[in-house]
Amino acid sequence: MSRIGKQPVAVPTGVKVSADAKARTVNVEGPKGKLSFSYRPEVSVELDEFAKVVRCSIPEGKMEHGPTRAYWGTTRARIENMMEGVTKGFTEKLEVVGVGWNAKLQGQTLVVSVGYCNPINLSVPQGVTVSVENNTNITVTGPDKQKVGQFAAEVRSKRKPEPYNGKGVKYADEFIARKQGKAFGA
Repeated sequence: MSRIGKQPVAVPTGVKVSADAKARTVNVEGPKGKLSFSYRPEVSVELDEFAKVVRCSIPEGKMEHGPTRAYWGTTRARIENMMEGVTKGFTEKLEVVGVGWNAKLQGQTLVVSVGYCNPINLSVPQGVTVSVENNTNITVTGPDKQKVGQFAAEVRSKRKPEPYNGKGVKYADEFIARKQGKAFGA
């Protein structure tokens, strides 16, 4: 069983962290932006200014409860992702594969043409940046891992890649298992 919650989260240089125990929130501010997270009441988070780390803990009597242990590890992982997001940021790359299929950016709207009679308009959420290269390569970036991944998944869900020709919207590093299709003649 993993005990990821025990490990402290290091605060990188140039990042400001504040933890409010009464409101149960952690605020992180860095060069890429600001993020905030409200954690569960079963978990406590304390900031060690001297050691430049954030520690998560749960009460001793709650160690055997599965959900409490899960909240403990999840809280620690979310705080670590916030630290990485405000310093480096997160990126998802997508590719549009298909003849005549493309994507373009119009202001804060991503317009995807993927074989339907009308193009699909997706509004870009706040805090997420989208760029389109060569009308087929979409790059989604931002400091919040959840928002970046969610928007990339929404774009991909508009036309998932199919296994026969490989047409559709796919992640750049995704492998599509190809099927042979029908064999003619004997």
